[in-house]
Amino acid sequence: MNELIFFLFALVDMSMVLVLMRFFGRTGLFAAIVMSIILCNIQVLKTVELFGLTTTLGNILYASIFLATDLLSEFHGKRTAHKAVLLGFAVLVLSTLYMQVSLIYTPAPSDFVQPHLEAIFGFMPRVAVASLTAYLISQMHDVWAFHAIRKRTGERHLWLRNNASTMVSQLLDSAIFCAIAFIGVFPWPVFWQILLTTYIMKLMVAALDTPFMYIARRMHRNGCHADIPAESELA
Repeated sequence: MNELIFFLFALVDMSMVLVLMRFFGRTGLFAAIVMSIILCNIQVLKTVELFGLTTTLGNILYASIFLATDLLSEFHGKRTAHKAVLLGFAVLVLSTLYMQVSLIYTPAPSDFVQPHLEAIFGFMPRVAVASLTAYLISQMHDVWAFHAIRKRTGERHLWLRNNASTMVSQLLDSAIFCAIAFIGVFPWPVFWQILLTTYIMKLMVAALDTPFMYIARRMHRNGCHADIPAESELA
């Protein structure tokens, strides 16, 4: 059952990225990144069984961030993609800090939410630093790699720049996060198992987003999204 939900949610989530692009253009893609970065850092607290492996949630939403940044890179240029990455980073920092402040308030005697908020938002500083560092480095690498491949191939081989940039960046993300968060916490065999299963889940989702890149390109060529940029913006 979990596997069916996994694939259905991946298809729905990536479809919604295209819907946001269709009706709101780059602003919709910015919104998709911000929403996904906040929610995937909440979902990651839940562990589930998928394909015989124990893994965390959040991989689908996190992968859709790479889809959104690749769409911004392809249609709006490197500077716009960088701006979206930095916006996601700033929002993640602020949302983490603001929720820490909310936990400081002394709850009323009738309050029943405080323990649940502490369980969800009382992140260990090490995990928060791991998440923020992995996000920023992997996303910046994704934008750089996407444009490095695009510079060599032009508009050809969209599948190559989409998959190559995302899959290498996902490896960077998983390695950085696990290294900061888990080295010294788990024995080495457990650490490598966590790293491997996390990356496998991200690879599966990354492979699913290629058809959505081609759908988006057709939408772009047909003028079917909210803001078609001038050619000068793609520099």
